[in-house]
Amino acid sequence: HAMRLVGDGEPANARVREIMERQVGHLVRLVDDLLEISRISRGTFELRRERVALATIVTNALETSDPLLRAAGHELSVSLPKEPLHLDGDPTRLTQILANLLNNAAKYTDAHGHVWLGAREVAGDVVITVRDDGIGIEPEELPRIFEMFSRAGATSRNQSGLGIGLTLARKLAEMHGGSIDAKSGGLGQGSEFVVRLPLAPVEDESDALAGADAPVDGKKRVLVVDDNTDAAETLGMLLQLLGAEVKVAHDGPSALEHYAGYDPDLVLLDIGMPGMDGHEVARRMRAEYAARATTIVALTGWGQAEDRKRAREAGFDHHLVKPADGNALRALLASVPVRRATP
Repeated sequence: HAMRLVGDGEPANARVREIMERQVGHLVRLVDDLLEISRISRGTFELRRERVALATIVTNALETSDPLLRAAGHELSVSLPKEPLHLDGDPTRLTQILANLLNNAAKYTDAHGHVWLGAREVAGDVVITVRDDGIGIEPEELPRIFEMFSRAGATSRNQSGLGIGLTLARKLAEMHGGSIDAKSGGLGQGSEFVVRLPLAPVEDESDALAGADAPVDGKKRVLVVDDNTDAAETLGMLLQLLGAEVKVAHDGPSALEHYAGYDPDLVLLDIGMPGMDGHEVARRMRAEYAARATTIVALTGWGQAEDRKRAREAGFDHHLVKPADGNALRALLASVPVRRATP
């Protein structure tokens, strides 16, 4: 409403937009955390494992937590082993573990405090420590600090959140075969969280590193199919900014019509559409245009193992869970070859 009153192009809109982005970000994180806790509890949560460098996980976590650390004026110290260490795990979830711990350190440490992050190798594991000189944890609270909705010290600090970040971090660590423990000397004595995760076996990484930052080459033609008009248009806009040529369809029949004449290099196809769903659309595309080597990607909120299996059986090449990450889209575009219409 404020943006409408101010009018397009006015400098005041930039401030309103910053507030919107920050609050939407809070909402998304809260909802995601609640959903993930539920999925883990029901045994339907799936890790997307790959070989990943510890340095990459730490860098990503620091980037995530940097706004909170900077806003509080904290001094951050980071100490990592000189030799490269690798984990076998889900990079997004490993980053989430460390970011949750860093965010807590930033929130529960008085302005211009100190936060330390260190890592070392111990008997085939990596031990990561996040320590602060903040308000600390009372001894009676330590056994409950990882329980759902526990918010030790949050009331006195007037901090937002539901008290599920540490619960989620511990569950994710355990799913990776690791653990998290908390230590504190008491109120005013700071806190220390220790994460222990198994290291991946040493192997030759020359092939894995090839093309890691491949550019998006050529004008890729992309067909976006989603019955949610806003989602389709914003995704199309993002793909255009990444250098693609884009057409958008909002239902199965129009998707097949566009596919016939447009002959895209890549199709991003929503599964849960009314009438003709994404599985049926993908099957029709593969059956009616068998000579085309189009890359078809499921873009959906359904991300469990059974959902991925059904998508593969319907003819999908890849499976992305909404909302699609910008870096994932860039990598996807870079991996798709430019095609020309089949005679």
